[in-house]
Amino acid sequence: MIDRSGLAGFLRRRREALQPEDVGLPRGPRRRTSGLRREEVAALCHMSTDYYSRLERERGPQPSGQMLASIAQGLHLSLDERDHLFRLAGHNPPARGGAGEHISPGLLRVLDRLGDTPAEIVTEVGETLRQNALGVALNGDTTKYTGPSRSLGYRWFTDPATRARYAPSEHAFMTRMYASGLRELVTLRGPRSRPAQLCDLLLAESEEFRRAWDEHEIGIRPRDTKHFVHPEVGALELECQRLVDPGQSHALMVYTATPGSESHEKLYLLSVIGAQQLGTPPR
Repeated sequence: MIDRSGLAGFLRRRREALQPEDVGLPRGPRRRTSGLRREEVAALCHMSTDYYSRLERERGPQPSGQMLASIAQGLHLSLDERDHLFRLAGHNPPARGGAGEHISPGLLRVLDRLGDTPAEIVTEVGETLRQNALGVALNGDTTKYTGPSRSLGYRWFTDPATRARYAPSEHAFMTRMYASGLRELVTLRGPRSRPAQLCDLLLAESEEFRRAWDEHEIGIRPRDTKHFVHPEVGALELECQRLVDPGQSHALMVYTATPGSESHEKLYLLSVIGAQQLGTPPR
């Protein structure tokens, strides 16, 4: 049963505790509001200001689990705060761990501050949860996929366009790496997990995956240097750093180029292209 008073009070306090800088928003010179405005939170949560405002005023329908997940992410709630939000709204909290998709506030804060280099937050099976603008310019909008195609590992074996973004010299290694990584996750998470479901689909759909799976390789880790083939700027050699959140098995992926290199110049060109497409100045 929904606790309207408790839900309204919790949302107000969490909104007032957030500052624009906490969520990647600029602080205007005439700002007098303590914390974020309702319309700012509504935009972060991908919902109308009216809908969000009614929750703070103890009105409106009981929010769905999907709405609550959006609110929890928009307000940068911790896992404990997210679970509390769900219970106030009369829902059981989502699962934690490998299957969870709630991004920790710490990872979000780091991503919000990375404006001049491609970055994205992904799950353990390579599902993109969040990208910055330059991350979209580099890899395309990989948050748009649905179903098993959300997983980069699944797309590697089923979508030629995904594979075309990587240098051919990397293909054989990446095939082994994805099969090895999925085998570890299936063993770790069990036969009814999301990794196991992806594995079953790939065994049925991809001969290449079946051959790699039959090798029973374990422990093949991603290389620090990645070689991309971008459709607009061509070959890119980028270093990839990973910041892992063990609580949710998410990773923040940050792609950088050696200063002064050709790839570094191409990354700047990508920022210009991305800014033109979004109608914003390059960082």
